[in-house]
Amino acid sequence: MQLLNGVGFDKLEGAINAANTRQSVIANNIANVDTPYFKRSEVSFESLLQGEMNGDLPALEGNRTNPKHFAIGSSSTVPNMVVNTDNSTTMNNNMNNVDMDSEMSSLADNQLKYNAYIEQMNSRIKMMRTGIEGRA
Repeated sequence: MQLLNGVGFDKLEGAINAANTRQSVIANNIANVDTPYFKRSEVSFESLLQGEMNGDLPALEGNRTNPKHFAIGSSSTVPNMVVNTDNSTTMNNNMNNVDMDSEMSSLADNQLKYNAYIEQMNSRIKMMRTGIEGRA
């Protein structure tokens, strides 16, 4: 029985890790706003996860009772986040491409997503605890 390591928890864990990495990347972008020739970076995760979830999945999925069994049907893998550097644009005369307003907006958006992911994880753990203990 997979209580805390099912596909749903794996996706939430991947999203939380992506949000943590995104926080560091955005903070690095903001810290280097005046650094000549610095190019901003961004983290991609949600779009990769959505693309994998929207793939052509068959209607049936086989039950794997052993890790050595072949997967039949949809795969339940969580994609790895990707950090991309934008080398194609320039915002300032010093060849830097960090836009402070955009970065601050991304920072606020990332904080909201992180809080939502943590609330979802806490809710799932609370439901599991209620199911195991049999009381609310």
